[in-house]
Amino acid sequence: MTLGTAPHLPNSVKQATAAINYQVAMPHPENHLFEVTLDLVDYSSSTLDLKMPVWTPGSYLVREYAKHLQDFSVTSDDKALNWQKISKNHWQVDTNGVSEITVKYRIFANELTVRTNHLDSTHGYFNGAAIFFRIPEFDKQPIRVNIETPKPEWQVTTTLPIVEGQKNTFIAADFDTLVDSPFEIGTHQLYDFEVKGKPHQLAIYGKGNVKVELLIEDIKKVIQVEADMFEGLPYKRYLFLLHLSAQSFGGLEHKDSCSLIYRRFGFSDRDKYERFMQLVAHEFFHLWNVKRIRPKELEVFDYDQENYTPSLWFCEGTTSYYDLLIPLRAGIYDVDSYLKNLSKEITRYLTTPGRKVQPVAESSFDAWIKLYRQDANSPNSQISYYLKGEMITLLLDLLIRSRHKNQRSLDDVMLKLWQKFGEDEIGYTANELKQVIESVAGTDLTEFFERYIRGREELPFNEYLEPFGLKLVADKVDEPFLGIKVVSNNGKESIKFVESDSPAQIAGIDAGDELLAIDGIKVTANQLSERLQDYQPQDNIEITVFHQDELRSYSVTLAEPRANKYRVAAVENLSMAQKENFNQFLGV
Repeated sequence: MTLGTAPHLPNSVKQATAAINYQVAMPHPENHLFEVTLDLVDYSSSTLDLKMPVWTPGSYLVREYAKHLQDFSVTSDDKALNWQKISKNHWQVDTNGVSEITVKYRIFANELTVRTNHLDSTHGYFNGAAIFFRIPEFDKQPIRVNIETPKPEWQVTTTLPIVEGQKNTFIAADFDTLVDSPFEIGTHQLYDFEVKGKPHQLAIYGKGNVKVELLIEDIKKVIQVEADMFEGLPYKRYLFLLHLSAQSFGGLEHKDSCSLIYRRFGFSDRDKYERFMQLVAHEFFHLWNVKRIRPKELEVFDYDQENYTPSLWFCEGTTSYYDLLIPLRAGIYDVDSYLKNLSKEITRYLTTPGRKVQPVAESSFDAWIKLYRQDANSPNSQISYYLKGEMITLLLDLLIRSRHKNQRSLDDVMLKLWQKFGEDEIGYTANELKQVIESVAGTDLTEFFERYIRGREELPFNEYLEPFGLKLVADKVDEPFLGIKVVSNNGKESIKFVESDSPAQIAGIDAGDELLAIDGIKVTANQLSERLQDYQPQDNIEITVFHQDELRSYSVTLAEPRANKYRVAAVENLSMAQKENFNQFLGV
C-alpha cells in the first residue's frame, strides 16, 4: 500500500493489504492483561519510533498510559531486533534493514473509567490512546485492528468500519480515528434505533435498574433537539456505550460515539435519572462542540504532552450550560426541574471561594495541572472551567436574548461556529470565538471578557436574570460561620476543607485534622450544623481536634452567617415584557 493520506472509508471496506496491523488478544481476561501484537509490512526506515500517547482528547490530564505497558519485544522472522527506550513513552527500534516487523507487548487494564482500559472475566474495554502505539511518520496511514475474543460468545462493538470477510477486524482511517474509537468486548446488551434516518446503537455493560425502552425514547429526544439546533447530524452512525458500576459517574466524547459510566441503580430515582440524561445531553453535544468545533490549539493533537488552550471554558462550560437546557427542550423534565438544577449549579459556583482567585481563562489553561489534581486547598484557589464556563454562558445567552428580544440566542452562536469552523474542522482562536459571539450579540464584548473571563469579578446574575422575570435568592442560614467541611469516615470525623480567611483557618485548624469536640462535648459531621446554631456571631468556642495524632484545642471566634444555598426564583409583579422573555427563554 502506498503511504500517504488515507482515503475516505465507507462503513464496510474490502480486504486490502495494510501497512499497520494490530491484534488485541485477551486469552486470560482474569489477569487484566491485553496482549497486543503490531505487525508492520513493507517498512523501509532504518529505525522505528513507537510512542504511547500520554493523554487522550477530551480528558485534559497527562495520564501516562505507558506505565501500564509490560513485556515489550520486537522481532523479524522470529529474530530479535535491538531496541531502546528514549523517554517515558518512546521506544526506538533498530530495524537492521528488515521490512516486516512484529512488536509484542501487554497492557495491564484494571481501571474502569471512560478514559482508561478494563479487562476481567466479564468484558474488555479499551481506549485507543491507552493501548496503541503511535508511529509518528504514519499518523495519516490507515490502521487495521483485529480482536481475538477469549470466548466464542463475546462480541465486539466499536464505530470503526469492519473489514469484509475477516471476523472482528476493523480499520481506522488514521491514528486520530483509532484514538477516537473505543472498543467494548463481551456479552453486553445491544439495542438498535433510528433518529433522522440514521442508525444509532446503545450498548450496556453491567447489571442495574435501567428501563431500556424509556431510556432509548429519551435519548432519541435529546438527539432530535440537538440535531435541530445544528441543522442535521454529522455522522453516519452513532454509538452510546454505557458502563454500569457501583458509584462511578462520567463521560468521554468521541466523534461518532460516547462512553458513559453511571451508578447501576441510579435510574429509578427521578433526580438521578435526570442527572443521567444531562450526562447524555452533555456528551452528545460534544460531537459538535469540541470534537468538530474546537480551539486552534486542539486542531491537531500532540499526544506527547499537554495541549494548552484558554478556551476550555467554552468547550466544557458551554456544553454544561446546554446539558441542563437540552432535557428541558426535549420534554424530559419541566421548568421547575430546570430551575432547581440551575440553582444547584449556581450554589456550587457561589460557594467555591476559588472563583475570586482564579480567572476562568487561566482555569482552562491550567486544566492539566489543577482540575484533575484536587487537594485540600483547591476550592480556595481554583474554579472549574466547567462550572464558571456554564455560568458565563448563561449570562451570554441572556445578554443576546435581551438585546434582540429573543430573536437571537446562544443557539445562533453555536450554529455560526459550526458553519464557520466545525463543518470543515478548522480550529478557532480565542479571539475568533469572541468575534463570533459579538457578531450574534451585536455589541463589543471586550469589557465582558476582561471582567468575567480573563478577570475575577463577581458575576452579576441578577442584572442578567431580571429582564426574564427571575432573580437569585440566598436562603437564610441559621448558624454562624465557622468555615470547615467535615465528613464521617470509618468512625472518624475528618475535616476535608478549611475555607481561606474563615474563623477556622484564622484559628489554625487544618484540612486533615480529626474533629473531636466543641466546648468539650463530642461532635460529629451530622451534628455540626445543629451544634453551631446554639451560638451567635462573635461567640468564642473551643474546638478540639487530633492534628497529626496530637491532641489540640483552638479558640475560634465565629463570624456572621454565610449563605450556602441559592435559588433562582420569580420576581414579584412580573411585567408583560418579563413574562414574554421568560416564555421565549424557557418555553412556558
